Amino acid sequence: MKALLLTIATAGSMLLAAQAGAAVDAKAAEALAQKSGCLACHSVDKKVLGPAYKDVAAKYKGDKTAEAKLVEKVKKGGSGVWGPMPMPANSPQVKDADIKTVVEWILSL
Repeated sequence: MKALLLTIATAGSMLLAAQAGAAVDAKAAEALAQKSGCLACHSVDKKVLGPAYKDVAAKYKGDKTAEAKLVEKVKKGGSGVWGPMPMPANSPQVKDADIKTVVEWILSL
C-alpha cells in the first residue's frame, strides 16, 4: 500500500513539475516573440496590425499540419490570410528554432 501511495505521489509531483515547466516555457516563448519583433504587430488577445495569437490558435485548432504551415509563413511572410496587411519574412534574422518555439507557443494558447 505504501508503495502504491508513493507511486501516485511521485506521478502527481511529476505532473505538477511538467505543468510548471510549460508555464515557464510559455513565458520564455513570449519573451522570444518580443525580442524577435513579433509583438510589434501581434498581441496575445487582440488584433494589432496582425491577428491576435489566440485567434490564430483557434483557427488552426485540430489542424495537424498547422505548425509546419505557420513556421513556413513566419519564415517567408505573405498576405491575404488575415486581410490585406502583408507579414514580412522573418528569415534569416530570426533563427528557425526560435520561429518553431514561438509557433508552438501560439498554437498552445
